[in-house]
Order: sequence, then structure tokens, then C-alpha cells
Amino acid sequence: MPPLQVIKMLGAPVFLAGGHKLPGQFQAPSGQTKQDHYGKAWKPENKVAIPQLIPPWFMPAEGGNKDYQDTCDKIGNDFKSFHDAMLDAVVFAHTKWKALAKFKDIKIMAVSAIGAPGCLDGAALESDIKNAPTCATFSGNKAKHRDAVAKGVSKCFKDWQDKVMVPGLPWYPAFAAFPGPMAPPMPNVPTPLIACPSAMMASICAPSSMASEMDSALDGGLKDKDPDKHFQSLHKAIATVLAAAFTLWLPAQQVMLVMGKGPIPTFAPPYVPVGPVVGGDIISVPGHLMA
Repeated sequence: MPPLQVIKMLGAPVFLAGGHKLPGQFQAPSGQTKQDHYGKAWKPENKVAIPQLIPPWFMPAEGGNKDYQDTCDKIGNDFKSFHDAMLDAVVFAHTKWKALAKFKDIKIMAVSAIGAPGCLDGAALESDIKNAPTCATFSGNKAKHRDAVAKGVSKCFKDWQDKVMVPGLPWYPAFAAFPGPMAPPMPNVPTPLIACPSAMMASICAPSSMASEMDSALDGGLKDKDPDKHFQSLHKAIATVLAAAFTLWLPAQQVMLVMGKGPIPTFAPPYVPVGPVVGGDIISVPGHLMA
């Protein structure tokens, strides 16, 4: 299947819902005299503002002020660029994860495959997110923000992964009555990944969990320098887009080529020419989620 599908435009209204304005601590002058002087300080051409970034990420503290609108466009575009770059980085890391992920410790009893929580094995996403082409060159505070997103997403994804189980799915119908002492490796019946439940599915499908982990991972000094909590709205925007993407991915992703095998202890020809697989297992190699 194609890579994780992220709908980037969802991030803008989520961020905008935070009600952030620029300048952040703006207060209009009070009193008639001060208001008159303030109004005369702006040239006529600075009193006509046309937004250049649609949809906007910030709103000007004073409508119709070109300088404030230009600031919103510039800063908003910086936030949008970071937001989009981090989404692309997660897609990059997730694509690598899919190629190498595999199921392990699966037990086969007749047609059923049984895997306890933790049977899905895959590398952490954090390093691959940080080193993705879209954000690997970030430096300074931008790199700290990148690292917070990478750590938060990676933790939530691993929380989900570590609780994935295979609840007795009918993956091997031929193993119900196999004519031989040993069933050779055979692929499973393709199954949507969502059929392998995880007690921590909310970690990747509910944006609040992911956004909270990003907030916690961000450098404390940067939080102190952001009294308007722009970072929280940014993390919420990224998490919302990713949660929607993961929710769409789970039912679309197929679990395939899980090669099962095992003994048939009741096989005793000519009296018992067929029998079920008992105590079988799988060949645990990468590629179970490549399709």
C-alpha cells in the first residue's frame, strides 16, 4: 500500500483554533488623544491588509494593519513549513518501519494464530524522524522543536506497537486438516492490521495523547520563552493530522506473508490420514507489513 497518507491542510484550522494573534501582547492605546496619535502613526497604505497565507495560522492583533498582517503571514508560513516538514519526516520514518517490521512468537493451533501483546516487532521511529531529509539539517531551537516532535510521536507509536496482539485469527485454514506429519511454511490469509488490536490504540489515534507527549519532550527553556503557548497549538496540529492518518492506515494496511508451519501429532496413516497443526509457529522475518 502507499505510504502513510497525511492531510496537511488539517493542521491550519487546528492551530488557528488556538486564537493566536500577532503581536502577541498587543493592547490598543486607551484615551482619545492616544488613539488619535496612534492612528496618525500609520501611513494610509499600511491600513489596507490582504492576507497572503491562506488558510492563515495567525490573526493580526489589529485588523486592517498591513505590518501586523505581514508578520502573521511570515511567522505563519514558518510554522506551516515546520509542520509540513515534520509530517513528511514521520511518513519517511514510518515507511522504513513498515519495511522492517515483523510478527514474532506467534503460536498456531489448527487454523488459529495466537500472539500475546508485544508480538509485533519494529524499530523505534525517533532516530529516523530526526534524520529524515526534510528536517535533518535543522539546527538551534528549530532542532529542539524537531526532537520534541520526534520523541513524542515515537513514544506513542511504540506504546501502540508493544500492545499489539493476534487474537486467534483464522490465518491458516489448510492447517485444520493437513495430510502429513508436518505442515510446511504457508502464508497467512491477508488480514487488515486493525484486526490485531492494541490496548494502546488511542496513543496513535487520539491526538491528545501524542500532543501531550510532544509538549513533555520539549526543552523547558523554550516553553518559558513562549508565554502564548504557540508550541502547544503546533503540537496539537501535528498530532491531529497524524492521528487521522494512523486511523486510516490501520484498516488499510494488510498483514501478509506471515509464513506459518508446525507438526501434526495426530497424523497416523492409514487410520488418521489428516490432522490439525498443534503447537506450530511462524518464520519471523521482516516484510509482514510491506504490502
